[in-house]
Amino acid sequence: MGNLVKVANVADIAEGTGKPFEVEGTTVAVFNVGGKFYAINNTCLHRGGPLGEGDLDGNIVTCPWHGWFYDVTTGCYMEDESKRVACYPVKVEGDAVLVEI
Repeated sequence: MGNLVKVANVADIAEGTGKPFEVEGTTVAVFNVGGKFYAINNTCLHRGGPLGEGDLDGNIVTCPWHGWFYDVTTGCYMEDESKRVACYPVKVEGDAVLVEI
């Protein structure tokens, strides 16, 4: 099991948005979906776009570069669920959002 690393405070990631963070050498995108937090690898499988900068609609994030879209709760690419980005466990302790790599 990896280390839990604080990436933000709950208030830093508004509901319906995401942000990229560096965690132990890996860039992860952390999303707030209805007050619950999810983390996936920040790099789109298509051309490496920054998923944490994409638009979030419900639990689906759209890559800002070329429009590929992923379920942030599973990491699945919605056009072909056999393709996915890595998902990372998220824990909220008090006001801290922690990600495990």
